[in-house]
Amino acid sequence: MLKPRVLTIGSKPPPAAQSPSAASTAAPSAASTAVWLVDTDEQDGAAARLAPEVLDPAEHRRAAAFVREEDRRRYVASHVALRLLLGSWLDLAPGRVRITRAPCPSCGGPHGRPVSEDGPVHFSLSHSGRLALVALGPVPVGADVERLPPASAVRELAGQLHPREAAELEALDPAERPEAFGRVWVRKEAYLKGLGIGLARGLALDYVGTGDTPANGVPGWSLTNVAVPPGFTAAVAVTATPSAPTSRWGVATSGSSHR
Repeated sequence: MLKPRVLTIGSKPPPAAQSPSAASTAAPSAASTAVWLVDTDEQDGAAARLAPEVLDPAEHRRAAAFVREEDRRRYVASHVALRLLLGSWLDLAPGRVRITRAPCPSCGGPHGRPVSEDGPVHFSLSHSGRLALVALGPVPVGADVERLPPASAVRELAGQLHPREAAELEALDPAERPEAFGRVWVRKEAYLKGLGIGLARGLALDYVGTGDTPANGVPGWSLTNVAVPPGFTAAVAVTATPSAPTSRWGVATSGSSHR
């Protein structure tokens, strides 16, 4: 179980985010990957004060489009946190970090996953409810945090998982299924985000297991549970093989981050 750093948004750069050598060593095959947890409800005031100089015009427009004020505040806090961490890692002012869109892997259009143009960092942002999870590293990484699902969602979605995972859920007591399903879901989301293809790959192709420890079912990747407060579940996925150098560096974001 990986224990993430907790980010407090303030005027100083986040500690231990300036370089790969300073990053977390908690993930077994991600010695230079840093994982941060943000309580966006606690940090929304500080984030709102920094947002005018930190977020780019596209993020400001996206924030303004939210109907619910709570959703807007959480979006702002999570994206300010992401930019603070990226700026610290890259030694740039957070507002100068350039985030754009990669070509879509399916059609080649300019609406693929967000990427940074500023240096050798891969990163992933996810948020659910009041929590945001950010992972940064020199190799492709995916992160996902989710609220535990209701029993109705488990019944509806369990059949979309790998057959072994569906069978494992079926064998559990009904009261245990939401937590087990949540573990599977965040592991798959993290892995697919790390690949950069998202749910287009499908949930039934890869086996990650429903148990307390992730199954070794995705060769070349390490899956690790992340410690989060009760009612949530989270995981990170890190490739064991460094990617070839490119002029753009990947960022994976969950659907909840860009609604």
